[in-house]
Amino acid sequence: MLLHFNIQFKILNRRFSDFGLPPIIAYLLLSILFVTVSNALFTKTEYAVYLYYFLVFSTLSKLSDRERNDFLKLCYKGNVYFKLRLLENLVIALPFIGFLIYRLAFIPILIIVAIVLIMTIINFNTNVNYTIPTPFYKTPFEFITGFRKTFFLFPIAYALAFISIAVDNFNLGIASIIFVLLICISYYSKPEKDFYVWSFNLSAVAFLNTKIKTAIYHSSLLVLLPIIILCCNFYHHFFVILFFVILGYIFIITMLLAKYSIYPKSMHIPEGIMIVFCVFFPPLLIVILPYFYKRAIKQLQLILE
Repeated sequence: MLLHFNIQFKILNRRFSDFGLPPIIAYLLLSILFVTVSNALFTKTEYAVYLYYFLVFSTLSKLSDRERNDFLKLCYKGNVYFKLRLLENLVIALPFIGFLIYRLAFIPILIIVAIVLIMTIINFNTNVNYTIPTPFYKTPFEFITGFRKTFFLFPIAYALAFISIAVDNFNLGIASIIFVLLICISYYSKPEKDFYVWSFNLSAVAFLNTKIKTAIYHSSLLVLLPIIILCCNFYHHFFVILFFVILGYIFIITMLLAKYSIYPKSMHIPEGIMIVFCVFFPPLLIVILPYFYKRAIKQLQLILE
């Protein structure tokens, strides 16, 4: 059992590293985000606990895939398998339970524990043979593959925007915009195959300019709904909304350039550290952006020219 959790932990750390974040920084940022959003929800709306139930159930459903658990049953027999599944579910539910303990909400804790127990026993097919349509089919690669992997996150992000209106919390609405833009940034964490670069048949500069325009256009489509909701209800904060949207675009461009600065390799820790520094001190982007841009042109010239 310990080997299973050790492997899962290493896989998770590698995903954070591929995204460009050192694992320790990623865990810190996720913890801060979780506590901040949870505190805002429970402070401003009485429906926060129901969102907790939904998040716990939807997350645990990923671990209840029948094929996945059939494989685990081959590796772990009898009680060992059920202990492993129970521990998996408890690890996922632990942050939610911890915050509910802080809130002294004991009945919701019992309900979440019940969900954990039920999802330990139940298995079902989570793979559906259906291709999710996207508006990005003309310009592969990032938004087509990225959207199909993360489409279930957008209802949550958009729900935050609507909740911000219901509870009159502008900060929660800004969080919904940041959430969407972070999802878009994640689409540039992995390099595509050479074919998707060759298919453009452009110079390195023209290729990057095309990619930047596509990134801004497609991310605008995804973030448009929260922007409209906030502008209609918090119109006196229009310039604040505009600031965060533009800053999000800049970070998307930074991630894009960082990806191509070492293409066709995946991003390594140095690039991730530079991006993290920019998150905490955005003025560094003035130096980092030209640096990534020049390196990206140099790398792409080896393929395109």
